[in-house]
Amino acid sequence: MGRSGLRLRLAGVWLSVVVCAAVFAPLISPQDPLAQDLFLERLPPFWIDGAEPGHPLGTDSLGRDVLSRLIHGSRIALTVAILAGLAACLAGSAVGLAAGFLGGWTDRVVGRVIDVWMSFPPVLFAILLVAVLGTGLHSVIIAIAVIDWTRFARVVRAETLGQTRMDYVASAVVAGRGRFGILAAEVLPNVLPLIVALLSLEMGIAVIVEAILSFVNLSISSDAPTWGGMIAEGRTQIHFAWWVLVFPMIALFLTVLALTQFGEGLRDRFDPVFR
Repeated sequence: MGRSGLRLRLAGVWLSVVVCAAVFAPLISPQDPLAQDLFLERLPPFWIDGAEPGHPLGTDSLGRDVLSRLIHGSRIALTVAILAGLAACLAGSAVGLAAGFLGGWTDRVVGRVIDVWMSFPPVLFAILLVAVLGTGLHSVIIAIAVIDWTRFARVVRAETLGQTRMDYVASAVVAGRGRFGILAAEVLPNVLPLIVALLSLEMGIAVIVEAILSFVNLSISSDAPTWGGMIAEGRTQIHFAWWVLVFPMIALFLTVLALTQFGEGLRDRFDPVFR
């Protein structure tokens, strides 16, 4: 097994853990993530003196179980990653394929729109959109999709332009195949591995953006367990309860890294050029 296969498997293992945690959160959480008990505030993790058996990763300043909030926070992170990532992928890839394959004025117009759209700082643009749309999970998903479709459009457009100059496309034209048939049967299969890698990367970016919005209290309810909200809370008590900050940061880092590496591994596995 090469480095690509090892990378793909390790990323797949961690993502499987996160998906299982999100799906079975009510069953595997040791405590209610919203339950508060000030008598149990800032309990340390299980390996430190003073820990409680029912709170393996400790509690926060309100006595809420850190592990339970991590598990339930994975639900929000994955929901945003999947829905926002797919929305941006479908919209951006369709625009990029059309611009790259048709060329001409279509390509010029799309290129100008992408340049203007990408000139806005993405995080500030997301905060502005959520502020206009109102806080909530649906607003976060819409904001990420509206901002990041250009990421797919730009890369897919460039790749499609390259593929249309290949000999196999010229052969399909000579054979009398229609434009849509050439795009669907010849160009798209060769661009698809790149789209898959971009989708995985976009899902990681969506997780980060949702955490940022949660950090500034622009995602969902401040009481809801989100990794960004836990990081914001832990930042204020790092000297008293470091575990409230460290564990969600680790979960966020590993999830984003796994999504990125998983996409790269899939591209190496299925891209005909790499094969």
